[in-house]
Amino acid sequence: MTVPLPPAPPPTRALEVALYAVNLEECARFYEEIIGLERGPEVADRHVFFRLGDGMLLLFNPDNSERPSSNPALPVPPHGARGPGHLCFSADRASLAAWEARIDAAGIEIEVAFDWPNGARSLYIRDPAGNSIEFAEPDLWARN
Repeated sequence: MTVPLPPAPPPTRALEVALYAVNLEECARFYEEIIGLERGPEVADRHVFFRLGDGMLLLFNPDNSERPSSNPALPVPPHGARGPGHLCFSADRASLAAWEARIDAAGIEIEVAFDWPNGARSLYIRDPAGNSIEFAEPDLWARN
């Protein structure tokens, strides 16, 4: 028999998005210099956080985030992932063209750029850790 759960409102957005990179500084330079995000809090060889609108992109070194916190005031449980993750940035069609030009000028390979069957456009690249980074029109999911 299942116990009925009390009601709670469903989440409406992500406050944090996490990606993992063993070479943390190389990957952090990518998000700061190529993507243009502002650095936030960081701990050497553990994490670098970036402001992403009113949320945060958390970039962790999985070797160190898998260890328990040694700070009793911040009892964040160990966590992490191995292998490439995925993050999609929202960009309107005009911004996508600007991103294509910027990515090309930076010498970064565009894995693929295409229009989805619903008409939304996406382009995909890889960060230095191999994470799949997508730029897509903001109504990608509203069109289906």
